[in-house]
Amino acid sequence: MAQFETDDIRSAVQAGIVTESQAASLIAHAQSRHGYLDGMTRDEEPFEFFKGFAEIFVTVGLGLLFSGLFGVLWLFGSLFVASVGLAILSIATARYYTLNRRMTLPSIALAISTVAAVTLSVSQIIDNDFVITSRTIATTFAAGAVASVAYFIVFRLPFAMFLFGVNLLFLIYAFAADPIDVVRASGGAFDRLFDLRNGSLAFGSLVYGFAMMALGLWFDMKDPHRISRYSVTGFWLHVLAAPALVNTAAMTLFNMGGTQGYLATAGLLCVVTLFAIVIDRRSFLTAGLAYFIAVMAWVTTESLGDAKGSFVVIFIIGAFFTAIGTWWVQIRARIMTALPDFPGKAKLPPYQRSEV
Repeated sequence: MAQFETDDIRSAVQAGIVTESQAASLIAHAQSRHGYLDGMTRDEEPFEFFKGFAEIFVTVGLGLLFSGLFGVLWLFGSLFVASVGLAILSIATARYYTLNRRMTLPSIALAISTVAAVTLSVSQIIDNDFVITSRTIATTFAAGAVASVAYFIVFRLPFAMFLFGVNLLFLIYAFAADPIDVVRASGGAFDRLFDLRNGSLAFGSLVYGFAMMALGLWFDMKDPHRISRYSVTGFWLHVLAAPALVNTAAMTLFNMGGTQGYLATAGLLCVVTLFAIVIDRRSFLTAGLAYFIAVMAWVTTESLGDAKGSFVVIFIIGAFFTAIGTWWVQIRARIMTALPDFPGKAKLPPYQRSEV
């Protein structure tokens, strides 16, 4: 008889055979019975974009089908009629591909189609002769945020919360600054979005990052064993939170320049690394990669010159990320064991408490 694995339990949860809490208890029991080390043989940060080429094939077909429908409705009706029709067809199709077939990539595509159609419909309702104002942007993306949450509740698709976060970001920017400033910032002046010395857009990014991180941790703590949609939902929220938080803090410090600014950035990256390991999410490290490289480039070029320094930077950063990626579980176990108890520690993913 084949050995029963964690993936089988996840499948049972998705099929509705057992509840998420029952599955978490079952995995916890199995880990305590066989030892934490046996349960840590694989890096557990589950993520799945598609299950096979069939999903790619179906997604391409849906894209062509919906594009054709949208074009026909637009030509023979209006942009509003086309967007409403697209939303209706997307929701109807999702009932089959998401709820019945449980296909990942088509479900993601259908969620994007639905939320995009809703935002486009709302923008047509409040059309101000193509005059972009904070009110129109806020109303449009508020509708997209509400549609994303509703989609998540109905279809239980984690990616829908990613769409919620994207809409929320534009909603915050609509309140934080004039739409023209947002367009200019996204078009070229990247530091306007993240350097706190440049005004309200960066503060909006910081608030947004903390909000997404808090929501991601809430989902993570509902599923510390990472067997259900809560963990995947947390993954998508951390993907949004990490760039907003790390870019805002690191770019502000790094742009200060000089030894003080670079050392402050290096200190921040150490804190980010520790935080990423504690919550067991690699997205924060990935978001800080550019600043790791920038700080290391400053250190090495100061002592070795530009030519030698560039190769040393590549080597050091590559060695660091390879090592921490290879021994992530062991490193995390030692750090978590060494840290004192703090609120929420018991709700984070389990780790090896004894000898690693």
